[in-house]
Amino acid sequence: MADIIRLLPDHVANQIAAGEVVQRPSSVVKELMENAIDAGATEIQLIIKDGGKTLIQVVDNGKGMSGTDARLSFERHATSKIQKAEDLFNLHTKGFRGEALASIAAIAHVEMLTKTEDDDIGTKIKIEGSKIVTQEVVVAPKGTSMLVKNLFFNIPARRNFLKSDQVEYRHIADEFHRISLAHPQVAFNFYNNGSDVFQLPANDFRKRIVHIFGRKTDEKLVPVEEETQVVKISGYIQKPEFAKKSRGEQFFFANNRFIKSPYLHHAILGAFEGVIRPGTHPGYFLNLEVDPATIDINIHPTKTEVKFDDEHTLYAMLKSTVKHSLGQFNVVPALDFEQDQNLDTPYSYKNKAVGIPQVVVDSSFNPFETTQPPKGNSGGSYSKPKVDGWESLYSGLETSSDTNESHLEFESEVVNSSIFDGEKEAVDHTTTTFQLRKKYIITTIKSGMVVINQSRAHQRVLYENFLKNITIKEAVSQQLLFPLTLSFSPSEIHILKEIKENLCTVGFVFGDLTEEGVEIKGVPVLVAESEVQMIMEQLISDFQQEVPGDSFSQSDMLAKTLAKTLSVKTGESLDEFSQVKLVNDLFACKETTLSPFNKKVYITITENDIERKFI
Repeated sequence: MADIIRLLPDHVANQIAAGEVVQRPSSVVKELMENAIDAGATEIQLIIKDGGKTLIQVVDNGKGMSGTDARLSFERHATSKIQKAEDLFNLHTKGFRGEALASIAAIAHVEMLTKTEDDDIGTKIKIEGSKIVTQEVVVAPKGTSMLVKNLFFNIPARRNFLKSDQVEYRHIADEFHRISLAHPQVAFNFYNNGSDVFQLPANDFRKRIVHIFGRKTDEKLVPVEEETQVVKISGYIQKPEFAKKSRGEQFFFANNRFIKSPYLHHAILGAFEGVIRPGTHPGYFLNLEVDPATIDINIHPTKTEVKFDDEHTLYAMLKSTVKHSLGQFNVVPALDFEQDQNLDTPYSYKNKAVGIPQVVVDSSFNPFETTQPPKGNSGGSYSKPKVDGWESLYSGLETSSDTNESHLEFESEVVNSSIFDGEKEAVDHTTTTFQLRKKYIITTIKSGMVVINQSRAHQRVLYENFLKNITIKEAVSQQLLFPLTLSFSPSEIHILKEIKENLCTVGFVFGDLTEEGVEIKGVPVLVAESEVQMIMEQLISDFQQEVPGDSFSQSDMLAKTLAKTLSVKTGESLDEFSQVKLVNDLFACKETTLSPFNKKVYITITENDIERKFI
């Protein structure tokens, strides 16, 4: 039998490696910026066009490379970061695999311009699909400039999987945030399609957070500091009242490297237990410094998943440190009777003897007396107004108490009927409905009965109404007497600008929209003023996670988010009118069986199904 195993050509092996290392333009940004930091750069510029599909350029003032090193850097497993296997457990650099540049060069047009401080001239290399086109000597400043064009030009299938420019830009911005937060001592500049996005000077960690997420963030931060033999914890957590439903501002850094750790995130949630609302997540920016020998980074090509030797100890220390910071800065409410100002004894009463309080009663006072009581009595100088015809105030009480007694009603629980107020004439009250466990509405039909999930049914009704308002007509808006001013980070403001037009068609009216916040002058009729902040946060969270591309997807997601936020929740009581109205509106929808999130809305139980239960 002939031999069938062959060595893959280098360009094929590079494309296979690129599938792991380069998943989208943000992966290229991450690798190039980390290389710039490893080169000792103090100033890094990131320039992108069309969401990184057309151009990604990273310019740094690091130590640069010689001509030989520049050529060798594009070979697979060529690196200056490690020399032997033991170095993997003593890493002080971001990169160490030696695969990034080879992978990027295999699927894009790459141009490198580099020069060291000692050399008089630099080196310029052009590569297209792993093939070196030119290498020449040029005049260049100290440092390295990496220019990547036409990503996935030779893999059309991978290029077709890329999302819209806005979506890819959002992923690049996330990577920029992570790297710039991990290295506040480095100055960063970010340009998108010729416009200035971020100008971050070299600063301390707190100011770097404020520069990225807005000035309002400064008042939210609580410092965290703890140093033990196992780990040194430093950074900031956000106050409990600023906890959000989204997970947008949670950052862990291990040895100045961004990591993802659900296990450590659970420790933070445990520390905040009891001081934040259920279903919300606190924001934090925490640096963990551990011995490089106790952490394994070589798990995944993205290097965001790591393993610690003693995670249980780290979990306990992190939880107790965050709890200590919450208590130290009086964020957690505490009962301390010695420091309660309301219970402090005045100095003039400090040595005063305690006596029994004396109660003085004016026994001669008569409210129906027309003459003034004599002055100087025990009741003091009390002046009572004279009331004529006081007997008429009590006329008719004998009959009214009997007639109204039979009409008294007592409410045992709060009944929510406000969602359909003003439309009672349109309801057919001949339909029989019943609410079961404040979750289901049971109504009768000819063949049996229907059990409806009230929350999912209301989501379907609201979803179709909002979608109709967005695509066909403008909705009715209620103006606010005092406009609301909500603060968001620059990245969140960027998302709001994208969906502002659709929000206006739903019924929102905007005032000033700046980099620091947004002013809201009007809201849809169904939205309460107290719900606006929650709705905006939920909208931004959904758009960050699902990142829709085209305008139809944006409109669909906007309608889904509003329907989910404003719908009747499980546990809310509905009166009979609201139950019937909800049933009628549901079966007037175009789609009645599924909610906007493809979950079953109702089930039908026929009379035969019921009879089978009695056999």
